[in-house]
Amino acid sequence: MKRIVRWLGIGFGAITGLGILLAGIVYGVSNYRLHQVHTFIDTPRLTFSTDSITLARGAHIANSYGNCTYCHGDDLGGRLYPYGGPMIVASASNLTRGRGGVSAAFTDEDWIRSIRHGIHKDGTSMILMPSEVFVKLTKGDLSALVSYLKQLPPVDRQLPQSNLLPLGRALLTAGKFKILVAEKTPDLPLTEDISPQDTLAYGRYLADISGCLGCHGKTLAGGERHGPPGTPLTPNLTPAGRVHTWSETQFRHVLRTGQRPDGTILDTSMPWQTAGQMSDSELHAIWQYLRSVPPLPYGSR
Repeated sequence: MKRIVRWLGIGFGAITGLGILLAGIVYGVSNYRLHQVHTFIDTPRLTFSTDSITLARGAHIANSYGNCTYCHGDDLGGRLYPYGGPMIVASASNLTRGRGGVSAAFTDEDWIRSIRHGIHKDGTSMILMPSEVFVKLTKGDLSALVSYLKQLPPVDRQLPQSNLLPLGRALLTAGKFKILVAEKTPDLPLTEDISPQDTLAYGRYLADISGCLGCHGKTLAGGERHGPPGTPLTPNLTPAGRVHTWSETQFRHVLRTGQRPDGTILDTSMPWQTAGQMSDSELHAIWQYLRSVPPLPYGSR
């Protein structure tokens, strides 16, 4: 019996030691990734303005296809996401000059770096910021958006910075949690403005910036999940999907109300509240673009 107890003790100690070793490796590798400093091509020189037309355009972008208010709250004072689960503390920053906000300390370069590259002021990668999409913002849209964000009224709201919990660190170390946005954001030159008169090109741009391609897949055929367990898979937006059984008027109504023609309600993972803030002409451009893509079976990639 003593021999069995001794061997059990040795085995338990070995397992405990192995667990400590693995935990140390996970912490070390994930810490290195989280604190890695990222570089990028030269920051584009933009002209910012406080004139009413520019600020109105910036406000429209933030409230509609830019989806800023969807993540950072209606007042852009930031908020904690309730569905971080056991993997992440998910926090959208306070973008204002109030207590806890980033604006007072941000230079023009900081704004551009964070939006286009997902990189913090200290050079480390942001978590969750969709910079892989925002790097495609046009020169005019980026200038108007930053102009608007710089003059937001202050909101006093202090929030923790997004960070990974032990399970999230383990998945990051294993290469199964692609959450560091600087690593997956392409280093692209600034996009020139796209004329709204070029309906299909403008529609594709709006669909990309607003997240259609990010959630429904590059082919728009759906079949992806973007949210916590239980979030429904994204539907097929190509002409083979049921979206194209709707009229354009019904399409606009769905995005403005969150209610499908059959009376069912969109899941909250679909940011219809911001998408519905787009103008009729912007939604028309997206509708025309969706009708132009190849019809594909659900989930095709």
